[in-house]
Amino acid sequence: MLETVKYLIGAVGASGFSSKSTAEQVTEASPDLGSVTAIITGATSGIGAETARVLAKRGARLVLPARSVKAAEETKSRIVTEFPDTEILVMSLDLSSLNSVRSFVSHFESLNLPLNLLINNAGKFPNDYANSEDGIEMTFATNYLGHFLLTKLLINKMIDTAKQTGYQGRIVNVSSSIHTWFSGDGIRYLEQINTKRSYYDPTRAYALSKLANVLHTVELAHRLKKMEANVTVNCVHPGVVRTRLTREREGFLTDLVFFLASKLLKSIPQAAATTCYVATHPRLLGVSGKYFADCNETSTSKLATNMNEAARLWIVSEAMTANRFKTSL
Repeated sequence: MLETVKYLIGAVGASGFSSKSTAEQVTEASPDLGSVTAIITGATSGIGAETARVLAKRGARLVLPARSVKAAEETKSRIVTEFPDTEILVMSLDLSSLNSVRSFVSHFESLNLPLNLLINNAGKFPNDYANSEDGIEMTFATNYLGHFLLTKLLINKMIDTAKQTGYQGRIVNVSSSIHTWFSGDGIRYLEQINTKRSYYDPTRAYALSKLANVLHTVELAHRLKKMEANVTVNCVHPGVVRTRLTREREGFLTDLVFFLASKLLKSIPQAAATTCYVATHPRLLGVSGKYFADCNETSTSKLATNMNEAARLWIVSEAMTANRFKTSL
């Protein structure tokens, strides 16, 4: 109850920010990002688009991979209109397709660009069951597995960039507090819904994908620390906000739910704040493996901090992606 009251009134936490802080406000103290290259998935609308806009304002070079290149070009146009000096590259990427992820990484590496920030923001919340072209449940494939492979294939680039520039690399995984809604064996649940569709529940599938984002963060932070890499990874809950994530659920019931929850909703600039804070703020230098909400570190579900589950998910994810690229992890 106390946490809800703090959220509603915008009580400032230890970071000096709150649920009411905006992405622009939390990046005011950040260093100039003129030498920074950032990849942001899901930047064609909503939180991702605002994250891209604010990082552009702070001087970063942006790489915007998207399934819809047209939508990404429109985002680029809006940002360049506001900040004419911004360098933005639009590239094709369908996170639900492992081949598309590999093609994107190959294309990006051919450009010989550095990579300082990787913001895994893209997500979907479909209403109906569907499989990706790789035979993986679509929500899990898009929200988690595509980002797992993307990060794995880009990590060497980030480590090398950090060594060459002395600028600590940062990975931000956008999760959700909905990860706490999942309990049980996630791998077994994936197997169940693949064999018997009656087990499928869209909200539970979404919660599992968000739990996987947190477990990925925990295990990757552990591996990066062992390697003594100058790269951190953290996870964020952006808050309750109405974005295109719910586009497959539009209608009277969705409108009613958002109307009733209107006092809890964040604006898009507020929802992008935690991502931008974790990606840029000097206070978080060296901080890794943590979970943030409202620009402050907070707790996850017990399952999300289970190191055995995090390691198990990593092993299963490697098998599912059948990675044929050599990396350090």
